[in-house]
Amino acid sequence: MKKIEIYTTDYCPFCVKAKNLLNKKKVVFKEINVSNDDNLREKMTKMANGVRSVPQIFADGIHIGDCDKIHQLDKENKLDSLLGLK
Repeated sequence: MKKIEIYTTDYCPFCVKAKNLLNKKKVVFKEINVSNDDNLREKMTKMANGVRSVPQIFADGIHIGDCDKIHQLDKENKLDSLLGLK
């Protein structure tokens, strides 16, 4: 299985929705909260090609996308392979 990281902030409904999808798929992930850490937010932004919004999801350091993107990929049956489930 791939190393999954999700960058989040406090009180973010999209973060909750993304984590719920990952949990539903029984994906083990590391949550990185950037609420009070400008350095972590900047690291996330660089890794996500300039995107500052949360959540941002990565698999083995490769940017997958945000909440909407992972739900779209799931509907297209493309998410599992990106997460290393297949």
